[in-house]
Amino acid sequence: MVATNLRTFMFANDNLESIESVLTAGGLILYPTDTVWSIGCDATNPTAVERLARLKQKDQSRNFSILVDSMEMLKKYVAHVHPRIDTLLHYHSRPLTVVFDRPRNLASNLSSTNDTIGERIVKDEFCRRLIRRFGKPIVASSAKIYKAPHPNNFGEISSAVIKGVDYVVKYRQYEKHGNDPSVVVQISDEGDLTFLRN
Repeated sequence: MVATNLRTFMFANDNLESIESVLTAGGLILYPTDTVWSIGCDATNPTAVERLARLKQKDQSRNFSILVDSMEMLKKYVAHVHPRIDTLLHYHSRPLTVVFDRPRNLASNLSSTNDTIGERIVKDEFCRRLIRRFGKPIVASSAKIYKAPHPNNFGEISSAVIKGVDYVVKYRQYEKHGNDPSVVVQISDEGDLTFLRN
């Protein structure tokens, strides 16, 4: 109970309604995920995605991941979810991004190829609450300019990124040690599993 109350207190420093309004208006947010600090936006809004790409200076070879809050939401944005995904997500302890073929109902400029997208059912409670409130996937792209080093915590995020977004989440700014990036896998229609990043 104490831990739950503490989390509720921490979340109170951020107004989910305000963050939702920023996302709805096509704005950018800087937020902690279950892996690294990320820049996010509405994954269905191509104008917002283009803003994010310009901020990151990543106009070429873009490949942004998106976060969803549940398997139900995931299935709305990919054409086919292999049955093996349920088992994989249940038993895999680290955050897991799955690269899917044939994304749908998403901004067409999320990926340079437009035929695959990395999606992750987020484990972080704050992210899950935010996505559930927003009702749509949120982009998660590491909080750095293209080719710059990955920040290990909020204090290492560049001022260019902080000034370039419309809302900076306060939750977890105090943490000194960041989390590792997610494991990335791809599953073929036949169920063959390929690890793209361990």
